[in-house]
Amino acid sequence: MKKEMSPVLIYPPALCPMALTLNIIGGKWKPMILHLITQGVNRFSLLEKQLPGISRKMLANQLRELEQDELLTREIFAEIPPRVEYTLTAQGHSLIAVVMPLYDWGVQHLAHKQPRHSAVI
Repeated sequence: MKKEMSPVLIYPPALCPMALTLNIIGGKWKPMILHLITQGVNRFSLLEKQLPGISRKMLANQLRELEQDELLTREIFAEIPPRVEYTLTAQGHSLIAVVMPLYDWGVQHLAHKQPRHSAVI
């Protein structure tokens, strides 16, 4: 018995839900930034320390884009030195439900990549 295939919906890129989602969270840094903010790492300097290899300019750009996409809010405290904290919006929290399974998959994948036998020196 041949299984019937459901019709495949082809969206123009501007209307494709998958393209939209990947455009918003795509890239190397945004999913990690979102994850770190859920873990309480919500200041620029803390994010910078937790993301080795990211430049200050790239981090600022990524945070700005996440804010423009209404996933983060930025609160500036009138202190010396100035302090800025980032928090997830309701929209950002809804996206965490998508990002966390990626994290969980990574944890499982790392466990499988560990060497089965360790050398004794």
